[in-house]
Amino acid sequence: MKAPSMGATVEVLSFLQPVTRELVHRSSIAEVFVTDGVRTGENAFSVGAQWPRDHALYHPDENGLNDPLLFAETLRQAHFYGAHTYFGVPVGSRFIGQDVSFEITDPAALRVGAAPLAVVLNGTWTEERDRRGRPAGARLDVTLTVDGRPCGRGHTRGLMLDDRRYRLLRGRPAASGEVSPPRPAPDARIARPNRVGRLRWKDCVLERDRPDQDWRLRVDRDHAVLFDHPTDHVPLMVMLEGFRQLGHLTVHEASRRTLGDRAFALAGLSLDCAAFGELGETILLSLEKGPSEGVPTEECALRVAAHQGEKLLARADMTWKCVGSRAPWSRFASW
Repeated sequence: MKAPSMGATVEVLSFLQPVTRELVHRSSIAEVFVTDGVRTGENAFSVGAQWPRDHALYHPDENGLNDPLLFAETLRQAHFYGAHTYFGVPVGSRFIGQDVSFEITDPAALRVGAAPLAVVLNGTWTEERDRRGRPAGARLDVTLTVDGRPCGRGHTRGLMLDDRRYRLLRGRPAASGEVSPPRPAPDARIARPNRVGRLRWKDCVLERDRPDQDWRLRVDRDHAVLFDHPTDHVPLMVMLEGFRQLGHLTVHEASRRTLGDRAFALAGLSLDCAAFGELGETILLSLEKGPSEGVPTEECALRVAAHQGEKLLARADMTWKCVGSRAPWSRFASW
């Protein structure tokens, strides 16, 4: 059978129901965004996905734009789906993220409408091998179209290991996968939802004891989205959420002091992973590079990092773009 052309891909793909959970490494059906896939070449495939009009964590912003981390999560799921469906990686293999990036080139295309958006990722798969020439990992590069409108690109790269090689790489006993005890009610240590672009206290992942301290990553293993299934380390999407919230707080509070009530959206992110984040150990998030001269314009760049003790876990460069005005409920900052 001849592979469909890129132009015909959206007609071939189905958006009627999610794919099997195991193919995208999710436990909850509600968190599966990929709906279908089709191979388009020897090292190429496309996936269809449906983004919800609303979501508990990845909800639209005050200007009605879809959360850009929906793109990051769909990219993550596409990597798993392609590996298992088209490139012979057994279900149950361990995936270790090494780096990920995305760029939204047309933010207006992410606007939520009267129906869920039909999302297509057109991907190119590049296998990577270890020093012995054995398959070790892969890189996936994608372009993003939403309702047929090109609006972004991204990549993800990671190792794919069996259990034995994973244990050797971890180099330490895995942390318990038991559910953590309930957390106390929100208090002043947690960044308020309006400061970090969230709607619910439980989705806020920044906390600190005093205003002059660095923010800590709040790792709540009871969170149904960020911890969809048991894990022995801090998931990549938890790190991304921490970086996004630190960026949101930094850009909007600098903007509020100088430019008024402008709203900024995350338009690009490039993250490099350096080490596993261990559960139960403090992770500090720091701003290494802020808005130019402390004042955001229509677009600003940030660099953030996560450390656990002296160990660098990850570093990310982010681009934030002005997309409109802030809603009245989001204008009030509070410690």
